[in-house]
Amino acid sequence: MSADEAEGAPEPLVLDYRLDAPPEKVWRAISMPGLREAWLPGADLADPEPIVLAPGEALRYRMREDEPPFRESAVTFRISADEAGGTRLNVIHERARSGGRTIMAANSNAPPLLRAA
Repeated sequence: MSADEAEGAPEPLVLDYRLDAPPEKVWRAISMPGLREAWLPGADLADPEPIVLAPGEALRYRMREDEPPFRESAVTFRISADEAGGTRLNVIHERARSGGRTIMAANSNAPPLLRAA
């Protein structure tokens, strides 16, 4: 058993940035595949389509490591306007929970499906 499994889910990595660009421009950069590809390559994603939590305010991408054991994580981007006319960007990176269960979208009501071999 690893230390993470013994302690439960690891703490998320939380980053907070202030950007000079308006929120609309930042939203395009994080949500449009052609723009996102420059800083977050699709090859790093488990699913290239983001999970939109709040249009224009927050979205989440599922990421997968490219080497075994191919652990998954979720990265949530939250944006809001700041008082100077720029944007506050919060980036929250959460690793998979203990037991190998990945973080599910808040709106995912379906249980995971299993296939017989």
